[in-house]
Amino acid sequence: MANSTAPLLGLVDTAVIGRTGSVASLGAIALGSLIFSFIFWTFGFLRMGTTGFVAQASGAKDEFEVRVSILRSALIGIVIGLVLVLAQIPIFKLTLQLLKGSDEVEALALTYLKLRIWGAPATLASYAIMGGLIGLGKSKTLLAVQALLNILNIGLDVLLAGCFGMGVAGIGLGTMVAEWIAGLVAAVLIINILKRRHDGKTSFWTWSFISDGKLFVRTIVVQLNIMIRTLSLLVGSGWFIQQGAKLGDVILAANHILLQFISFSAFFLDGIAYATEALVGSASGAKKITVFSILARRTGILSGITAIFLATTFFIVGPTIIHVLTDLETVRQTTPQFLPFAAIYILVSFVAFQLDGIFIGVTRTKDMRNAAIASLIIYLAAGTPMTIQFGNQGLWITFIGFIILRAVSLGMLYPGLKRSIA
Repeated sequence: MANSTAPLLGLVDTAVIGRTGSVASLGAIALGSLIFSFIFWTFGFLRMGTTGFVAQASGAKDEFEVRVSILRSALIGIVIGLVLVLAQIPIFKLTLQLLKGSDEVEALALTYLKLRIWGAPATLASYAIMGGLIGLGKSKTLLAVQALLNILNIGLDVLLAGCFGMGVAGIGLGTMVAEWIAGLVAAVLIINILKRRHDGKTSFWTWSFISDGKLFVRTIVVQLNIMIRTLSLLVGSGWFIQQGAKLGDVILAANHILLQFISFSAFFLDGIAYATEALVGSASGAKKITVFSILARRTGILSGITAIFLATTFFIVGPTIIHVLTDLETVRQTTPQFLPFAAIYILVSFVAFQLDGIFIGVTRTKDMRNAAIASLIIYLAAGTPMTIQFGNQGLWITFIGFIILRAVSLGMLYPGLKRSIA
C-alpha cells in the first residue's frame, strides 16, 4: 500500500493544475514531474542499498550497524540533494532541451523545477529512512509517512495553486514544503524506533564510526552498482518508447497506455519485493540458510499469485479501461491488439522482481548490475531486427524477452548467493 502511493505526487500536481491552470501550465507540470521522476528514480539506490544493510545487521543483532547504516545513507542523500540544488540550472536546461516543449511550457516548467528542487535533500534523505523502515519491517510506519506526504501535498497544492492562484509556482512550492515536512517527520519516527531498540550498552552512534572510510566506500560501491542497474533499466524502457514513436503516433499512444498497466502492476509486485528484501536480508544476516530458503520460496509464491491475478484482470477488463482512458478511436482500436503482450509481460515479470528483492536484501548488487547490463545488451541487439521485421509485435516480444533475460541471468547467479549465506 505504501509503495502504491509513490506515483501520487505527480498525479496530484497534474490534477490540481489541470483544474485551475492553462494548457501550457499542464504541459509544464507534465515535463517537470517527468524530470523529477527520472532524477529521483536514478537515486533510488539510497532506498534499496539501505534496506539490505539494515536487514542484514538486524538479523545479525548488530543494532549499532543498523543505526549507522541508515545515517550513512541519509548523509549521502543529503549531499547528493545539495549538489542537485547547486547544479540545478545546467541540469534543467539540458533536460528541457532534450524534452523540447514550447517556449511558454519550458518557461513555466523551469519555474516549477526551480522551486521543487529545494526539496531534493529532504527527499533523498527520506529514501534512506524508507530503506531503514523496510529493512526493520516497519511497513506501517512507512505507510503513515507516505500518507502524510500525499495529504500535505494535496492540501498545499489546492491552497497555493487553487485558492491563492499561484499556478505552477504554487504546485512546485507546495510539493517542496510537503517533502520537507514528511522528511523531518520520517527522521523523528526512525530515531524514536532506533532509540527503543537501543539497549544502552553501547553509544547510540559515534561520528568516528559513521565516517569510517572503508564503510563509506562499501556503502557507496553497493549503491553505485544499484544505480548502474537502474540506469540500464531506464535505457531499456526509454528505447522501447523511442522505437514505438518511430512506428507512429497511434502505436506510441497505444504502447503508452499499456505501459500504464505494467507500471500499475509493478507497484504491487515491487511492494512484495520490498518485503522480501527485509525478510531474506534478516535471515542472511543471521546466517539462517533454511529460513532464507523458506522465505524466498513463500514470497515467490505470493508474488506469482499476484502476477497471475493482475495479468488476468488486465487481460479481461483491459479493453474497458482503454475506452475509459482515451476517446481517440484509432487508439481504441489499436491498443487491444497488443494487450496480450502487456498481460504476458506482467505475468512473467514477478520472477525478476522477486530475485531483485533477494539480491538487494543480501546486498549482492554487483551481480544485479552485471545481470542488468548483460540483459540490456542482448535486448538492444535483438530488438532492432525484431522491430524491423515484425513491427510493434516484434518490439513487444523483445521487451518481454528483456524482463525474462533479467530473471534468467539472476537465476543463474542465485545458487552462488545461497552458498555465500551458508
